[in-house]
Amino acid sequence: MDHGTPTFQTNLFGIPIVFDLATCFMIVVTSLIVFFILFFMTRKLSIRPTGKAQVLVEWLMDFVRGIITSNMAWRDGGRFHFLALTLIVFIFAANLIGIPFTFVAPDAEHTLWWKSPTADPTVTLTLAALMIVMTHYYGVKAKGFKEYAKDYAKPLPFLVPIKILEEFTYNLTLGLRLYGNIFAGEILLTLLLGLVTSGSVIAAVGGFIPMMVWQGFKTFLGALQAFIFVMLSMVYLSHKVSEDH
Repeated sequence: MDHGTPTFQTNLFGIPIVFDLATCFMIVVTSLIVFFILFFMTRKLSIRPTGKAQVLVEWLMDFVRGIITSNMAWRDGGRFHFLALTLIVFIFAANLIGIPFTFVAPDAEHTLWWKSPTADPTVTLTLAALMIVMTHYYGVKAKGFKEYAKDYAKPLPFLVPIKILEEFTYNLTLGLRLYGNIFAGEILLTLLLGLVTSGSVIAAVGGFIPMMVWQGFKTFLGALQAFIFVMLSMVYLSHKVSEDH
């Protein structure tokens, strides 16, 4: 079934800008879910954890710390700890939020309102672009603009155009990898859901089991893609801020 997309269009200096309202809505919902879950899990902290919530949060922080230290020294990467933690939790939640159910408005266009925001390439490419811009900012901050610019001419000056091109490929690979995996999962879940709700008992039974299996696999895939996004972001940051690179 084809779904419509709720949009809002405006102009900025004569340039038309289109907002996907469903994606904007799901970003807000995901952010609120992450905020309130972490808020309630960390509001009663103690030196010796007594609850499973604090143990889980501390494990997650140690896990993220491990991602950072596997790519750069802690003296360089410690400042990115909360950034990486926020990224991995938000992307994981954004990847999974479209799994439980799909809400399609009962209108003529069957407008899809509930979906994973990371199934939209605009979201994933924007996240990737922000991370790439951040790598340049911290690279200049750590080394100074002159020394940072010299890195593009190492080991040979004629490699400068290739290294500049690499910055664009980093953005594409970081954003499109996340988008492609989540979007494909959403499409397959939609097809299986359509099979289950087709009205045929045989189709419903035949589609229900694959749908449950795929939902479990998509949960694993959502966690894996959140990990890969954060891992690659820390790799790119280490290339800019570490003295060893």
